[in-house]
Amino acid sequence: MATSEDITKPKLIPTKILKCKNPDCKAWIRDEMAAEEQLCPMCKGPMGRSMKHLPALQKKAKPKPRKPKSEFEF
Repeated sequence: MATSEDITKPKLIPTKILKCKNPDCKAWIRDEMAAEEQLCPMCKGPMGRSMKHLPALQKKAKPKPRKPKSEFEF
């Protein structure tokens, strides 16, 4: 039986991240979202690899392209 906690809290999974090595900066980004250059987007300091328990990303369905209407279609 599902409890209210099961419904409100998303399932957390271990996720690879890059986090800023500067102790004054709290920036981090999912590894799969990071650019190839590994500089902090906030303070431009070096980034290091780490792990964090995060909710899984939701994949959005791409909308189907609309078929152009022909002026001759009835």
